[in-house]
Amino acid sequence: MPLPPGELAARLGVTFRDQRLLEQALIHSSYVNEHPDQDVVANERLEFLGDVVLSLVISEALWRAHPGEPEGALTTRRAAIVSSAGLARIGARIDLGSYLVVGQGAERAGERRRGSVVASTLEALVAAVYLDQGLDEVRDLVLRLAGTDLDAASPSLTFKAPKSLLQERCYAEGGRPPTYRVVAVSGPDHARHYIVEALVGGRALGRGEGPNRREAETAAASQALAVLDGAAEAPIADPPIADAPSPEATT
Repeated sequence: MPLPPGELAARLGVTFRDQRLLEQALIHSSYVNEHPDQDVVANERLEFLGDVVLSLVISEALWRAHPGEPEGALTTRRAAIVSSAGLARIGARIDLGSYLVVGQGAERAGERRRGSVVASTLEALVAAVYLDQGLDEVRDLVLRLAGTDLDAASPSLTFKAPKSLLQERCYAEGGRPPTYRVVAVSGPDHARHYIVEALVGGRALGRGEGPNRREAETAAASQALAVLDGAAEAPIADPPIADAPSPEATT
């Protein structure tokens, strides 16, 4: 059972004028699909708005926090924060998944803890605060939640996506990009689970899993980078295969 939304509002220090906005932000589409007779709306429209609000607030904050950085570096920092993985980390800090209302099937599949779902819920929550409280209040909330990410002093290169880093390294060392191969897809439509391999020079150096192909490829690229750095072993010892992309492999 989800925790009450009022508890989340108190935790965030936000007093909603319209409690229905908060409640809608915490309703996953799987619950609506399983309860067509109930007068409830999923949080997807709020996600759409929250994505834009987050991008604006984070962009402004980064512009102020890092006055010496060029546009490219700021863009890289923003992408790391507002990515699915970045937002999932922020959502996990407030245990956001515990407040999400999901269907029984999604509950069994562990959807409330899935990173992409937590990230989308955070976007919806930000939109709800924006609509109820205005830009100044939502800016204050986002800055409190993402403060450590905004102030990170790491070189901007560390914010690059693993797939981008792996591609750059493969071009530099071998002149050819990596490819990605889907090993397995399982689960119902609302809770897919992908397993993907990252191939370098025809050899599988990384294996990743996720709720969609993009996240699985990112995880596979991360492991492949660790293997190339000598910090991990290749996940499988299959003989090399052709490096040319197939219908199941992408760059």
